[in-house]
Amino acid sequence: MTENTKTGNNTWRPATTLVHGGTMRSPFGETSEALYLTQGFVYSDAEAAEARFNGEDPGYVYSRYANPTVSMFEDRLKALEGAEAARGTASGMAAVTLALMAAVKAGDHVIAAKALFGSCRYICETLLPRFGVESTLVDGTDIAQWKAAVRPNTRALFLESPTNPTLEIIDIAAVAEIAKEAGARLIVDNVFATPMYQSPLQLGADVVVYSATKHIDGQGRCLGGVVLSDEEWITEEVMPFVKHTGPHMSPFSAWVLLKGLETLPIRVARQSESAAQIADFLAGKPKVKQLIYPGRDDHPQADVARRQMRGGSTMLALEIEGGKEAAFRFTNALEIVRISNNLGDAKSLITHPATTTHQSIGEEARAELGINDGILRLSVGLEDPQDLLEDVEKALNAV
Repeated sequence: MTENTKTGNNTWRPATTLVHGGTMRSPFGETSEALYLTQGFVYSDAEAAEARFNGEDPGYVYSRYANPTVSMFEDRLKALEGAEAARGTASGMAAVTLALMAAVKAGDHVIAAKALFGSCRYICETLLPRFGVESTLVDGTDIAQWKAAVRPNTRALFLESPTNPTLEIIDIAAVAEIAKEAGARLIVDNVFATPMYQSPLQLGADVVVYSATKHIDGQGRCLGGVVLSDEEWITEEVMPFVKHTGPHMSPFSAWVLLKGLETLPIRVARQSESAAQIADFLAGKPKVKQLIYPGRDDHPQADVARRQMRGGSTMLALEIEGGKEAAFRFTNALEIVRISNNLGDAKSLITHPATTTHQSIGEEARAELGINDGILRLSVGLEDPQDLLEDVEKALNAV
């Protein structure tokens, strides 16, 4: 390599870091990051191979372990988060599973917020217990419930904030203090806030996970995830899991996601501005029974949002009066906003959680979380906000 900026100048501001951080260049001096589509690497002689495998030479061994393009993605994101280490994964759920499985063993206990993406609840409620790890679900906004759930064998606490899809805000610093007192790791899924608007490690979290499929790519092109934490834990616990079970990110996905990181700040800012306008427009409309947006003063946890987030969100939730039939009528009347279970995309997307992302958790669990048949989750994109407002207004008239 002729140049290696790695994590970059630590005085760089986020937008600069997201363009230049972690860059490695080959002897050709390419402008864009190189895409290394290779499974393995060759060695000059048998002695060099031995040195690489026993750790005397820190070079690359196999792309299931590490790859130069993936390393650039990891280094750039860890520079943004202020993390010591990061590992890219094949998807967001691979990142969540990796973080939880690396933190526990049989006989341990996990506490998680009830308000989780459906697949995350499956990990906590179904998968972990199969391997002898007990789990307790709590109301994430009630700090007393976190405290009461702690056991001597509690080793991990897990939450997402804002939550999916009702956008509850959980006090990360308060939960982090509970985890610290218990000798457990706090794992935070930061996908809805994005690294632009919330920094869980600075609030006391031990581990941050992302579905890079969402805002980091932001253009519906590929899957990816990442786990960020301290160097010791990543090296001693996460890396063996990655090496031996194979959830590593592909080099092509890493290259695409590097391009996404370059534009992340301007995309999130524009999307959040539009989301705030749409939220203000919908608030108080007769056919909108409930409007939830973290940037508004009427959000149930507005004080916590102001304290730990640097902006609102690209996401909002609304409840249409009239249940599923009315919600479907509203959704089907939209022209610009498309129906999809993805989020954080350049295109505005809407989904009905009760019949899609949270269908699998069951009616009782949905009711407990406030995910009724009228709730819709709207991910605001990069379209002209006036066009979006007109589209939403037309859909409301159809209800």
